[in-house]
Amino acid sequence: MSFHVMERIVVVLVMFLALMLGVLSSSGQLISPSQLEMFVDEIQDMPRIQGFHVVNGVSKSKSLKIGMFKKHWKFHRDLPPTPVYAYGTSKHTATIPGPTIEAIHGIDTYVTWQNHLPSKHILPWDPTIPTAIPFTKKGIPTVVHLHGGIDEPESDGNSNSWFTAGFKEKGPTWTKKMYHYRNMQQPGNLWYHDHAMGLTRVNLLAGLIGSYIIRHHDVEAPLRLPNGDEFDRPLIVFDRSFLKDGSIYMNSTGNNPNIHPQWQPEYFGDTIIVNGKAWPRMIVRRRKYRFRIINASNARFFRFYFTNGLDFIHVAADSAYLRRPVTTNETLLAPSEIADVVIDFSKSKSDFAILANDAPYPYPSGDPVNDANGRVMKFLIKRQREFDTGRIPNKLIKYPFPDLSSTSQTRYIAMYEYTSAIDEPTHLYINGKSYDEPVTEKPKAGTSEVWNVINLTEDNHPLHIHLGLFVVMEQRELVKAKAEEFKSCMTRFNDAVKCQISKYTRGKRLEVPAHEKGWKNVYKMTPGYVTKILVRFSYIHSNASYTFDPTAEPGYVYHCHILDHEDNVMMRPLKLVKIWLRGGRLVWVSSVMDCITWWR
Repeated sequence: MSFHVMERIVVVLVMFLALMLGVLSSSGQLISPSQLEMFVDEIQDMPRIQGFHVVNGVSKSKSLKIGMFKKHWKFHRDLPPTPVYAYGTSKHTATIPGPTIEAIHGIDTYVTWQNHLPSKHILPWDPTIPTAIPFTKKGIPTVVHLHGGIDEPESDGNSNSWFTAGFKEKGPTWTKKMYHYRNMQQPGNLWYHDHAMGLTRVNLLAGLIGSYIIRHHDVEAPLRLPNGDEFDRPLIVFDRSFLKDGSIYMNSTGNNPNIHPQWQPEYFGDTIIVNGKAWPRMIVRRRKYRFRIINASNARFFRFYFTNGLDFIHVAADSAYLRRPVTTNETLLAPSEIADVVIDFSKSKSDFAILANDAPYPYPSGDPVNDANGRVMKFLIKRQREFDTGRIPNKLIKYPFPDLSSTSQTRYIAMYEYTSAIDEPTHLYINGKSYDEPVTEKPKAGTSEVWNVINLTEDNHPLHIHLGLFVVMEQRELVKAKAEEFKSCMTRFNDAVKCQISKYTRGKRLEVPAHEKGWKNVYKMTPGYVTKILVRFSYIHSNASYTFDPTAEPGYVYHCHILDHEDNVMMRPLKLVKIWLRGGRLVWVSSVMDCITWWR
């Protein structure tokens, strides 16, 4: 046995002992959600930070410094303050979720993300899965990914680009302190969160999440959707469990403790949090409101509905507007998906509306919701009717339809789950490969590809592709009678063509919901189905190419956004390659005016 292998074993044993000692010292009983009264805390609107300066009426680029701090946070009136990690410009102003960063299309925002966290984590973690571990064994690795951002690889928040407090230690792909967000993409909703290798699930559980909005006045103002801080609100929804002392509860024992002492395949909490408050209430007027709803849970799907029958009017999905508004009476959101909806409270026949949830967990075949996780928040509706300046236009923003004839490559992406002798999950792979194996997906910058995503597991996996946007073309079921035969072949060869996939994809077809037929950066991969998506590695709002070099190191990734799966290790590298045009010009040369011309 080599010295390096022995060293790794010693590190794992030391970390495991520290973990268990921490668990023993954190005595406390789990608090029952029934002990916390619902709808007693007012919802909060997170602090807003402008990612731009205005000089003589002209928007200019701006540099921000946003830190990560350990502090105590009050999630509920009757719950003691909770130790958390929070984003903010100072420890005093840091919040759960973090501040909403508001950017303007075409105006650069620079952010220096600063780690002020202590040397030991407040939650248990597992060193036996691929994990960022500092050489000194001190400090909490963090790195920020702007989810939905179309930005240079150096600013994408690669999982191995982590750093500890004061940048004392850095991961192998770390490049720089200040991230550059060009905001050249279409207007829409993004969110930022931690992305450190093997620690994403615990760092987000601790609180490292926040909203980011790119606005484009010339494009959005004519829509006359509800606007302004009062009527246009991000709602960041997630689940947590708590101990009686107020601390966040996370099981410290894995489902295969002899293999992974702490890792479990999914985290579910029974307390539903919206904008940092458990089951909050919000007083609203009888008019239209716009809510940008982000599912920031580790693993929980939400199927939202209103108990009084109010509708959701969808105007955008993830980071892109729809062509036309779509009205539904419920909406299913996987972890990391965003529903951008308008709710018209003037339509309510009652003076309150409860936003509820009925999605099983794990989704789709897990336990039914209970009284606690089946309720989200309560809206108290004022009786007085008023003049409403907001409207719902017949048309929103028209982006190009996906063109299958123009795609440059067809790929098969298979999702696998592996189990132990006791039939408990041990790890999950994409295409049968760990993250550290050589990159196999190398799209050409500026092109589109067809990806056939084959879900061979029993879970629904929300697939997120960094940099790329995609449209879901079809979901086709694997023939049930032969599904195991195909899965056996794929497990053996990991080759969809060799396993004659066309023989098996003849089952029923799932219709893509109308409000999810636009451009997405996350979508739900149904178990036992092949989901065909067209992925575009260029802007969707313009014929212009990227304004940065997308082929630079450390590249990008794609992964399942159930964080417990992503950490172990349902994630693969994605490396763009160059296309050379005549005269040796590169594909990503462009200008801001190209984008505005396209919209007009």
